[in-house]
Amino acid sequence: MGRRRGVMSEEFKYELAKDLGFYDTVKNGGWGEIRARDAGNMVKRAIEIAEQQMAQNQNNR
Repeated sequence: MGRRRGVMSEEFKYELAKDLGFYDTVKNGGWGEIRARDAGNMVKRAIEIAEQQMAQNQNNR
């Protein structure tokens, strides 16, 4: 089975992990060590940021 291409850059994921408080877990054990709840919160936060950027782009038109 081929590896799926990620939507988020590694840099952005690390930034989110820092903001959400589980960067040390990722740094010490990798992405496989985070809890499902943390992964869900990371996706939720990424969506919030994307929505904010889209709204800002609409307001700048």
